[in-house]
Amino acid sequence: MTSQHDFFNRRADALADSEFDVQYDQDGFLLEDGTEHRDGDQLDRAERAALRRVEGLSTELQDVTEVEYRQLRLERVVLAGVWTEGTVEDADNSMRELAALAETAGSTVLAGVMQRRSKPDPSTWMGSGKAADLRAIVIAEGADTVIADGELSPGQRRALEDVVKVKVIDRTALILDIFAQHAKSKEGKAQVELAQLQYLLPRLRGWGESMSRQAGGQAAGGQGMGSRGPGETKIELDRRRINTRIAKLKREIASMKTIRDTKRHGRKANEVPSVAIAGYTNAGKSSILNRLTGAGVLVQNQLFATLDPTVRRSETADGRPYTLADTVGFVRNLPHQLVEAFRSTLEEVGESDLLLHVVDGSHPDPQAQISAVREVLAEVGATDVKEVVVVNKSDVADPEVVDRLLRSEKYAIAVSAHTGAGFAELLELIDRELPRPQIRVEVLLPYYRGDLLSRLHDEADVISSEHTGEGTHVHAKVNPSLESALEEYLVRVAAE
Repeated sequence: MTSQHDFFNRRADALADSEFDVQYDQDGFLLEDGTEHRDGDQLDRAERAALRRVEGLSTELQDVTEVEYRQLRLERVVLAGVWTEGTVEDADNSMRELAALAETAGSTVLAGVMQRRSKPDPSTWMGSGKAADLRAIVIAEGADTVIADGELSPGQRRALEDVVKVKVIDRTALILDIFAQHAKSKEGKAQVELAQLQYLLPRLRGWGESMSRQAGGQAAGGQGMGSRGPGETKIELDRRRINTRIAKLKREIASMKTIRDTKRHGRKANEVPSVAIAGYTNAGKSSILNRLTGAGVLVQNQLFATLDPTVRRSETADGRPYTLADTVGFVRNLPHQLVEAFRSTLEEVGESDLLLHVVDGSHPDPQAQISAVREVLAEVGATDVKEVVVVNKSDVADPEVVDRLLRSEKYAIAVSAHTGAGFAELLELIDRELPRPQIRVEVLLPYYRGDLLSRLHDEADVISSEHTGEGTHVHAKVNPSLESALEEYLVRVAAE
């Protein structure tokens, strides 16, 4: 186990092969290479780069027992993993991803250890001997945090922390911290806070008398005899406050869900088809949305760069409108708290007419990414939507891997958001797969009803149109709402 293993360098190899491998200036902006326009104005990039970390100024306490509450301030970290199943490549990829997550949260990865066990130790997760070895590595590296590649129980976290003598964070807390950093909308911030509080509630712990001393009931307030009661410990008071806050956040999110549902139902009432873009984090979902619509959504080579969903309007080649929705990215073992908190957002996928499942073709194990995304989609009930696998970054991916993905999936297409390759075919596919009007009508519209003729050309599939002395004679396929508007001018109606 070397302290500076190439495997845990500051930029994971999986990210180094990204489609965004372009030149940046010292402030993190794209240089004038003629390609930045593909992602729009990227106005969020200046805000994201406005606050920079200055290393070496940490005042982190060495003894974690001196504090009652700790915020997640990751700086110099050592990664720890317990490999219980799968191949060694699977374990390596998991640790690479954890290193990328740690960097996204703002830390410096110093080293990593991996232990092979049939199952995690119920006490210290790694076992007492390996935990002692981990303590030696932490001292040698000068680390202030250990990140565990898994979800630790409250007891495991406390026991491991007592051995290594520094802060211990698990994978779930790390992902929640990244979401808290990147959430921008009111709904996104509320969803992340809810997930964090649900994660924190069973993990509250205290040190010394400050969390265990009881207040003494009303007698402590000078109420006198007959008013003494058991009182309330500080940790019980904190639990009650957290439960109250959770209940309030759930009410707020429910009201925001009503607004989202109203907008969605409005689009459905107008019979505007919807396309959802989903996929693993950093697979290039925002880049594809920008390439298709010029949305200007923030694009950065890091995990969970964008969290708030973006909906944009677009049109097919023949002028039919539809919406494109970019959803939050997924990751292996996405915390259950986040899935529940973001359920209203993820419902956009289940309500769509077509799902573009974006996959990073250059990733070491793209098939595992596909499986992880489908697990989350199944959890939110989005399994009935027609799915098209979009293999992104085909310009840097292994052609054999891309070919294998295209052959293994029923509906698949290879594209590159960086070069634009495959996007003409992708637009044709969207045009072909979106639902079309199915009710065949024949109408004779008076010339003063130009509004209806305009709607026919905008919303229907016009088969033929002829101007006569009495009006415009049109054969078309329409949707139910337009059929009702044309009812008084129908000549003949026949189901196809």
